[in-house]
Amino acid sequence: MWGAGFIVSLVMSMLLLGKAVHTLPIGTAYPVWTGIGAVGTVVLGIAFLHEPVSAARIFFIVTLIGSVVGLKMS
Repeated sequence: MWGAGFIVSLVMSMLLLGKAVHTLPIGTAYPVWTGIGAVGTVVLGIAFLHEPVSAARIFFIVTLIGSVVGLKMS
């Protein structure tokens, strides 16, 4: 079940990345795509796997989000 969910998520993610590069340069689309994945992984880990929450983790998540937004806007 987990493997099937992974395959479906992978295919959808690649299709959406492919769609994004029609309007964005790959140098922007790929970092945004990986940033969303990284933030999503950390947030899900905190929410469902009870990973530790610290000021440093929150700071770097916010920094990553700010960097992705800045890259998209520039």
